[in-house]
Amino acid sequence: MGERYRVVALGGAGAMGRPVVEALARRADIAELVIADRDTAAAARLAAGCPNASAATVDASDPVRLRGLLRDAHLVVNTTGPFFRLGVPILRAAIESRTHYADICDDWEPTLDMLALDAQARSSGVIAVIGAGASPGTSNMLAALATRELDTVEDVFTAWPVDVPFVGDDPADGSAEGESAAVVHWMQQLSGTIRTWAGGAPAERRPLEPVRLDYPGLGAGTAYTVGHPEPLTLPATCSVTRDSACVMVVRPETAAYLMTLREEIDRGSLSLEQAAAAIGSPTAGRFARSALRLLSLRGPGSLPPFFALATGVRDGRPCRVGARLIGSPRGMARATGIPLSLAAAQILDGSVRACGVHPPDAVLDPERYFEELAVHCDPSRTGRDEVVRVDRAP
Repeated sequence: MGERYRVVALGGAGAMGRPVVEALARRADIAELVIADRDTAAAARLAAGCPNASAATVDASDPVRLRGLLRDAHLVVNTTGPFFRLGVPILRAAIESRTHYADICDDWEPTLDMLALDAQARSSGVIAVIGAGASPGTSNMLAALATRELDTVEDVFTAWPVDVPFVGDDPADGSAEGESAAVVHWMQQLSGTIRTWAGGAPAERRPLEPVRLDYPGLGAGTAYTVGHPEPLTLPATCSVTRDSACVMVVRPETAAYLMTLREEIDRGSLSLEQAAAAIGSPTAGRFARSALRLLSLRGPGSLPPFFALATGVRDGRPCRVGARLIGSPRGMARATGIPLSLAAAQILDGSVRACGVHPPDAVLDPERYFEELAVHCDPSRTGRDEVVRVDRAP
């Protein structure tokens, strides 16, 4: 038997952490899986059903106790949010403890701060893969499949679904409504300004800008920008010479309502928490203002729900390449947590060797990623070609 490791699942008893724990618990190379969470009882219940697992109480905002927890660990997988508050301190603790690290950070602001820790991670011999969830994460791996077919990459767009049919939908998943942390975070990324990539350089833009895209073989449609890490990392890993953005595939009436909420958040009359609560209960006034906006908005048309689209040059000719999901784990929690377990697997078995702070597509093998994702789809698939489809057009 080869080397066996101690792995810490930070926030492991939460909605996003539980699928990671359940997937990692099946690995023979993990000697101890520590489920660390503020909810000690939930962590203990989960540990009772997992081999070689134990529970630990942790406050991720306490750097001293956090470093103590990580000191003898080979890897920490982090699903503890919000990342704009906890992402950098937890990564810094991992670096100081010389513990490899992977997370599901989908905030673009702390992504910049975590990438700035690259030199420290390298000098400490630490591998850190950040944003290894659904988007970012699976979206990055789709972009890797699309861009590798181009000699020169001009544009890269990643897209995820809001209210359009998707193979990963779970009718029992209620995370799209209410004052959950995920929805509050979503409101943050739909207000103020966001970072994109335009004309070959970083650009500040308002979110919810319409972007018209033409997907190879399916047709055109309009999606809407959202603040996400992909436009910060893909331009470097894919050598994007022109534009990059993360967009939402969303019905125009929903986009119009989100614009109404954004307007109130930006002028200070609505908090992020209040906006999150208002998602499922529009007032008559907001409905009326949204209806006026709707007249000028366009819908997703023929766009697939979850995809990456790259444009550029191949063999001296213009070319478009899209990569879209046709299979997925069901529900937001599994679609986010399972990819983190796949990133952890490539770190644990030594497939990822480059120390430093990396986005997923910089160090993970996309072919292996989608082969392994297939096993976790609902229902299970037999291989990469049943999970992702690559489409091309001149």
